[in-house]
Amino acid sequence: MLRYIFRRILWAVAMLFIVSAAIFLIFYVLPSADPAVLRAGRNAGTAQIASIRRSLGLDKPIYVQYVVYTRQVFLHFDFGYSYQYEVPVRQLILSRLPATAWLVVGGAIVWLAIGISVGIVSAVKRRSLTDRVSMTVSLAFISAPTFWLGLVTLYLFANDIGRFKVFDGQGSFATASTVFQKAWAMVLPWLVLAASSSAVYARYMRASMIDTLSEDYIRTARAKGLRERTVVLRHGLRSAITPIVTLVGLDVGTLLAGQAIVTETVFNIPGLGRLLYQAISVSDLTTIEGVTLFGSFFIVFFNLVVDIGYAFLDPRVRYG
Repeated sequence: MLRYIFRRILWAVAMLFIVSAAIFLIFYVLPSADPAVLRAGRNAGTAQIASIRRSLGLDKPIYVQYVVYTRQVFLHFDFGYSYQYEVPVRQLILSRLPATAWLVVGGAIVWLAIGISVGIVSAVKRRSLTDRVSMTVSLAFISAPTFWLGLVTLYLFANDIGRFKVFDGQGSFATASTVFQKAWAMVLPWLVLAASSSAVYARYMRASMIDTLSEDYIRTARAKGLRERTVVLRHGLRSAITPIVTLVGLDVGTLLAGQAIVTETVFNIPGLGRLLYQAISVSDLTTIEGVTLFGSFFIVFFNLVVDIGYAFLDPRVRYG
């Protein structure tokens, strides 16, 4: 087991270096993304651009630039300086990360609770009215765009513009001071973020549970006289939930990486997704690069967690 974990950690570290190299090439080598030209401005002369290039170390060989770049990132957690915001990118990221964490962790709890429960019930009551209704509703939520769901929920339930003033509206998380106020401000974003995700999880859980319940060991457990609840939850769920582990690891990693940009924009949540959107709007390449690289850390880390979790759920994975 320890040998397997060690191999996965080495692979994760190697992947981080590969990702950092790819991001370095995209932002520093492509002519359309020359940091010196963008930092100097439109009316800058050749001499000014050359001076900025020297100050940034862009006149050095590419491999020297990459060594400096990786040293700053991996040893000093330094993603550069944002001249648009006039603060280090690291400070921007750390100031926006808590809001994204609130959104993603709360949303994940909601979509897992709903998706797994609905998937199990649909699988156990396969082809029943409950199964057909739940799968139809899940298909509807999968098809609905996130920004549309967000706007509809604001129009219906926000206390500022909603018809039924129940929950906090846009920008309420930024002004919340207590934990309870922050959680209450996140209710609508959690529901919107979890809507399509829980529908996807329900369909995956249903398919996986149906396959698991048809296995021989499940029939043996039933033949021994075990209660159906025990057969489903204790024997069936552990095997059926394996695909869900993969999904939740990838989803949480990508959302923490800033992929909740639509939800954060609709509800005006000051998170990493909102920061990335703002940086793209003003062509702040240093911030875009920093958020992208920081997000890749989350994706690689949660992939590592998923791989190790697989080894505990299914011992056969350790020997793959």
